[in-house]
Amino acid sequence: MLKNVDIDSCEEVHKVNATGTMLGCKYAIALMKENGGSIINISSRSGIVGIPAAVAYASSKAAVRNHTKSVALYCAEKGYKIRCNSVHPAAIMTSMWDTMFGEGLEREKMIKQVEAGIPLGKFGEAIDVAYGVLYLASDESKYVKGIELTIDGGILAGSQANPK
Repeated sequence: MLKNVDIDSCEEVHKVNATGTMLGCKYAIALMKENGGSIINISSRSGIVGIPAAVAYASSKAAVRNHTKSVALYCAEKGYKIRCNSVHPAAIMTSMWDTMFGEGLEREKMIKQVEAGIPLGKFGEAIDVAYGVLYLASDESKYVKGIELTIDGGILAGSQANPK
């Protein structure tokens, strides 16, 4: 909740997500500008829609989203053969959910509640994100620049895009 945001925590989240992405891009461009390549930034569905309970996280991931587009255009202007794209996962079963879901029957109940709002009806797996990253890293994406690849089981396609 915004009224409870701690400035130090907010700045730390932004350092990791936004500043970390900026530095990664800065040094990747320096290494890739001669031969080209693919920069793939990890954002989140939370970078596309507001998340009232996680304003620092959501705003930092929105920064990653916009930074990616800016880097893609910068590289194009400079004539670098560098692609820059972002991946926006949501509802991927990772340890990030553990603190929210807890354990036992309560965990199973909460998982079912979340899955009810996912058009594909289930959480994705880390490998689903890895396959998207693999595509963006491959030559098969040679004409893909500045996109937002959502890997979310269809969440952003429907009404569940904006969480309660």
